[in-house]
Amino acid sequence: MKSMREEMDIVAAYQLVGSYRGAAEICGTTHKTVKRVIERTATTAAGEHRPVRAPRPSNYEVVRLLVADAVSAGKGRVSPKRLLPKARAAGYAGSDRNFRRLVAQERRRYRRVNGHARRPAVWAPGEHLVIDWGVIAGVHVFCAVLAWSRVRFVRFAADEKQETTLRLLAECFEVLGGVPAVVLTDRMGCLKGGVVANRVVPTPHLVRFATHYRFRPDFCEAHDPESKGLVENLVGYGKDDLLRPLMLDHALHADASIDESRVTAMVLADLPAANAQAAAWCAQVNAAVHSETCAVPAERLTRERELLSPLPSLRPSIGPPPVTRKVDKLATIRLGSARYSVPSVLRGAIVAVVADGPHVSILDPATGEVHAQHPLVAPGEASILDAHYGGPRLAPRRSVRPKTAAEKQFCALGPAAEAFITGAAAAGHTRLGPELAELNTMAAAHGESVFIAALERATAFGRWRAADIRSILAAGAGTPQPRHAGNALVIDLPLTPGRPLSEYTPVSLPETSTVATDSGRAEVSS
Repeated sequence: MKSMREEMDIVAAYQLVGSYRGAAEICGTTHKTVKRVIERTATTAAGEHRPVRAPRPSNYEVVRLLVADAVSAGKGRVSPKRLLPKARAAGYAGSDRNFRRLVAQERRRYRRVNGHARRPAVWAPGEHLVIDWGVIAGVHVFCAVLAWSRVRFVRFAADEKQETTLRLLAECFEVLGGVPAVVLTDRMGCLKGGVVANRVVPTPHLVRFATHYRFRPDFCEAHDPESKGLVENLVGYGKDDLLRPLMLDHALHADASIDESRVTAMVLADLPAANAQAAAWCAQVNAAVHSETCAVPAERLTRERELLSPLPSLRPSIGPPPVTRKVDKLATIRLGSARYSVPSVLRGAIVAVVADGPHVSILDPATGEVHAQHPLVAPGEASILDAHYGGPRLAPRRSVRPKTAAEKQFCALGPAAEAFITGAAAAGHTRLGPELAELNTMAAAHGESVFIAALERATAFGRWRAADIRSILAAGAGTPQPRHAGNALVIDLPLTPGRPLSEYTPVSLPETSTVATDSGRAEVSS
């Protein structure tokens, strides 16, 4: 049906031109529509009631009861595609689109009646702390929100284990400066020991942790993330505004084409630096005005902290206890079939080893002093720090150790003889041993100084036989002594007076004329 304004336009156009087709052309409609509007207007002007069209039933009304029963049996999750064949068999002859419209209507009706009724949450100061986990490409994000003041806490981790969750929760309490009355979370598997009659049974570790810090653990309803939407928003905010830029910075720093798995490994390899950035980010967002409370969360925390329970004087030890290892003669310890170095002065000492995510810490069991920290390596590998051994490892050197009388007599000549033996062995001269006696005889005949000079020349030119030494000795001192090329000879060239370019400009010659004489032709300048 046309609106009131459209009908008035049609009536005005008809009064202007006086024909149905002319008015239809002006208003962009058909002449039949113009006729119906004019007749209806005339009837209304005569005082007669406007006829009302009787409602026409939809073609899916024959199966509405069937669809309503199916939606109720499926608790609002029935699929129109699966239900359409049953409707066809029950007499439905309409289109698929109309049937989907019917199913959507019944779904909305079912949810209005059976849906979960909600009301806005009213948070009390010092009452609730809401926590949750998020993950992107293997980097896990722990998020917590103090409900009344809206103070946010975000940290990164390599996993979502119970020890990691409780450790970060304890760190959150330290940052807040107190403990709230209730810690609300979803039914995460690391803190859930079981479910009995829809009641969540917390793990014994969580019960001991909550008893030590004096708070009550609470779990939201199953499949109901809206009941803790306060922290759900923080998870998305932390991933988009903190974690993704952090991973992008690592990717750009290493290589623009680096894959996501390597970026994840880079972030997890330096979790302390990533958590330092997370702490700086939290300080920034907690110092800004919150859009919901129109107040600064850090300022509201100073008032809410008075209602928080004080922190316990003794902090609990979270996670598995450290294992002890004895440092071997190589100044290393073994953990998980891998080797980790410690300072060499600790050989034979007993140390404590703690594996915390991607890091391994080696501590003094009495004082807790950290002797060394290593990245966690795979079984069969080793993590060795040069600082534990006084510097980088030197290349292995096989020294010359003479044993026979001929070897001792020859090596007594000094470093030149040792260099000759080392070079001959590397060149594969297998007759070196039997020829040592002949070389000793040459040394006695020509003198040590002359013989040593011959050995040095033979070593320089790679001549390892006794006959080569004899030839060098026979040549005497007249042999050339090649030297390495020296530095380039730099000589300052003398300065000569220069001439300007204007002096090289070509000069035009004067014009000449030719004069005929008796002896021939002559050129005369004009």
